[in-house]
Amino acid sequence: MKKINGIIRDKRGSSFPLIIAAVLSVMLIMCGISEYIRLIIISQGVRDALQSAAISTINDNYANVYNCIREGYAGAYIPDDAEWADSIDYGDIYSRLDKALGLKSENGFHVKYSGEKQEFILSDLSVDINNPPMAPYETINANKFLADTEIKLEVPVSFAGKVLPPLQIKLKVQARYMPLF
Repeated sequence: MKKINGIIRDKRGSSFPLIIAAVLSVMLIMCGISEYIRLIIISQGVRDALQSAAISTINDNYANVYNCIREGYAGAYIPDDAEWADSIDYGDIYSRLDKALGLKSENGFHVKYSGEKQEFILSDLSVDINNPPMAPYETINANKFLADTEIKLEVPVSFAGKVLPPLQIKLKVQARYMPLF
C-alpha cells in the first residue's frame, strides 16, 4: 500500500498513466453495471406488463366463473344440457402487451423500438388456463382457476461499442382468480 501511495504522490509524472488506467477501468465497470441495470429494467417492465395482461384475461373470465361460484366452485363452466362444459376465454394477451408497451408486430414477433434502435423482441407466447374440476373431493388442496403465461424476451446487448449475443429469457407469470365473497 505504501508503494502505491508513493507512486501516486511522486512528482515526476509517472503516476499519470496509472491514474488514467484507473479512471478507464472504473468507467468500463460503470458501463457494464449500467448495461446490466438496463437489462433488469426492461425485463421487469415486460414481466409487469405480462402479469397485468394475464390478470386482465383472468378477470375477463369472471362471467364464466360466476355461475359456478354460486355453487361453491371457482371454475369456468356453463350448463350444457345434462352436463357442465368448459367456458374459458383466453383473451388477446398480445394486443394488451402491444398497447401497454408500445410494440409493433413484425414477422410474427412483437418488437419495441426506441427511435430507430430495436429495444427488445417478444415471441413464443404460451397461455395455459387451468380450469379446476367441478366438486373436488378436497377443497383445500383443489386446483384453482389459474392462468400460467410464458413469453420469450430477447434484448440486444452491446458493451464497449461491440454487439454481443442477445439476452434471451423466458418470463413466466401466473394469475389466479380469487372470489372475494
